[in-house]
Amino acid sequence: MSEIMQFLETTFKPMVLVFTVANLFAMGLQVNMPRLIQALKNKKGMALIFVWGWVLGPALAYLIITAIPLAEPYVIVMLLSSVAPAAPFFPLMVEKARGDMNFAGAFYPLVVVGAVVFIPLFGPLVIKELTVSPWALAQPLFLTLLLPMAIGIAARHYAETAATKIFPAVNVIAKIVTLVMLSQCFVIYARPMLDTVGSFALLSGTVFMVVMALLAYLVGFGLKQNQRSVMSLGMLQRNLAAILIAAFAIPNVDPRIITFTIMWGLWSAVLSLIAARIFAKHAGETVAGNTT
Repeated sequence: MSEIMQFLETTFKPMVLVFTVANLFAMGLQVNMPRLIQALKNKKGMALIFVWGWVLGPALAYLIITAIPLAEPYVIVMLLSSVAPAAPFFPLMVEKARGDMNFAGAFYPLVVVGAVVFIPLFGPLVIKELTVSPWALAQPLFLTLLLPMAIGIAARHYAETAATKIFPAVNVIAKIVTLVMLSQCFVIYARPMLDTVGSFALLSGTVFMVVMALLAYLVGFGLKQNQRSVMSLGMLQRNLAAILIAAFAIPNVDPRIITFTIMWGLWSAVLSLIAARIFAKHAGETVAGNTT
């Protein structure tokens, strides 16, 4: 049993990298470049993404860690996560919510770029012991998040026929890798996650996600229902794959950072499923009533 556990722990980091690359490449293959450009011209939507993602998010995280007593590793995860909206499973949840896929296609590349930029800038401010440079922190994020998605987008734009043919296989691989990675999370981190009981870590993450989701959906400033659902799901989720990759770059990283990141990621998937079902129901009512 110890040998199996050792194998799972040894392969966990590579599996996170494969999980991230596979999902981001699959996302890129679904992005239609002309529609992406058109969606990026939606100034109101793009402004809201910036305000919710990189102004309100960090402000809310700061308020939470001020109001709720948390150990430093959990504070680090809260603050880093606050500048990294949307998880790799974001497109799947948007589909379940019957959200605007064109808007999602612009939303996700934008927040991935934001995560690659803001996490390295934010990291040295919130991690006192951080000895790596912002560029050293940005490199793995660029290689595992931005580059696979950019390659997928380029493949869809310049070789659409080939991209369409390979997408089903890439999508299946991404889902299999996701299941394997999640299984490893449960096996490796089940006990450490139980040890966080009483730390207020999960409570803090839950408050953050629920408040972000509600504000993004209810305060849409004229966005359509299927666009507000995209915004809400993206702001509910945090790109915890990006946080893990950044954490792996930190020498002698506190294991509680990894544990809380994993726990938050699993819980956000559950909350996203619940939210997607609610949004899908409202999407049906919107279509039936022909309202926004």
